[in-house]
Amino acid sequence: MSIESLYALFQQHPVVETDTRQLQPGCIFFGLHGENFNGNQFAKQALEAGAAAAIIDEATAYIDERTILVKNSLTTLQQLAKFHRQQFNIPFIAITGSNGKTTSKELMHAVLSTTLCTYTTKGNLNNHIGIPLTLLQVQKDAETAVIEMGANHQKEIKGYCTYALPTHGIITNCGKAHLEGFGGMEGVRKGKGELFDFICSTQGTIFLNQDLDYLHSMSNGISNIVTYGTKEAQTVGTIKSADPYLKIAIQSTEKFEAIPTIQTQLVGDYNLANVLLAVCAGRHFGIDAVKIKNAIENYQPTNSRSQLIQKNTNTIILDAYNANPSSMQVAIQNFSKLEASQKVLLLGSMAELGDQSQQEHQQLLKLIQSYPWKEVVLVGEGFNKLAHPYIQFENSNEAANWFRAQQFTNTHFLIKGSRSTKMENILSDLA
Repeated sequence: MSIESLYALFQQHPVVETDTRQLQPGCIFFGLHGENFNGNQFAKQALEAGAAAAIIDEATAYIDERTILVKNSLTTLQQLAKFHRQQFNIPFIAITGSNGKTTSKELMHAVLSTTLCTYTTKGNLNNHIGIPLTLLQVQKDAETAVIEMGANHQKEIKGYCTYALPTHGIITNCGKAHLEGFGGMEGVRKGKGELFDFICSTQGTIFLNQDLDYLHSMSNGISNIVTYGTKEAQTVGTIKSADPYLKIAIQSTEKFEAIPTIQTQLVGDYNLANVLLAVCAGRHFGIDAVKIKNAIENYQPTNSRSQLIQKNTNTIILDAYNANPSSMQVAIQNFSKLEASQKVLLLGSMAELGDQSQQEHQQLLKLIQSYPWKEVVLVGEGFNKLAHPYIQFENSNEAANWFRAQQFTNTHFLIKGSRSTKMENILSDLA
């Protein structure tokens, strides 16, 4: 079946699903496969549950005319997403980076949605499967779309761009994330820079954090640049306070009025760049200043990202969705600045650092030791082989048992770690 014919079928049944547990009657089911799963085996189940069609790439999974055999189900999904994307002549904003991309995406979506019909990546569906699914959820009423792109090795973002076809691009930053897959910091910049390479080749527009010097060289050759930062940018903002919630002010320009204060519900001064990007994007797309301010102030972080939790007399900063050396550093430094008499760190190991893992965990210990803490709890194998004076647990469940037994009062906590450590489990019994 040609992509054009498959797209005609998609127009009749405009919902795509890859998981029979979430299947909607009338959808098109794609039987994807990987190292630990084979969706072809669920084609019959999908059809019995009401799927209109099942895309398969193994002949043994063929049932009847409702099963469509293709060479590769994943490639077909991506080709269908590209064909759908090509039906739109609207801004498609792609965002990637080592830290802050999901928060930035959510803030931009909140701002743009005040005026424009805006579609965006749901949750963390930012990979080779999630991005096509996101594209296929964009409907005819769309006026703009914000697409998050995650990556852990080179050539990945380049691949995403071939079917997402972004008109606008953002690299939030390049930090020490996924060093194992990227092959070090140079590899991180090269991999993330694939987005700017695509924007350059298509004469698109980027939003550039003026404060990060390395992004300037990465943007060479791009003519259309919209800047934000703390100085010498088209959108300039400064921190008014960050104890614990971030409060910022946006300067006026010849073109834009000032926004004297934006009182966010975000914890951490490191979120300044994320807020400035949302303001910058809002201004660029003509969003009213009052709507920009209100959208950002009403945004509440979820999914263990920069969340502030008050429990009795205790204050908990839960930032446990993920962690790498760069995000760990800024989170700890920000936590150290808070006005609190008793502070406790609960930190999980950092994953995907390859042969630099021991060195990076040692550097993290050095940073921790430079501040006074009531307690420090370290979780996971990243710290196992290192000498330190702190409490050590194998997993977050053990740390949770310790946490419950302490009966803390009037204490501030920072809980952070890579996804694999599941540091949010520490709060699993918190009523």
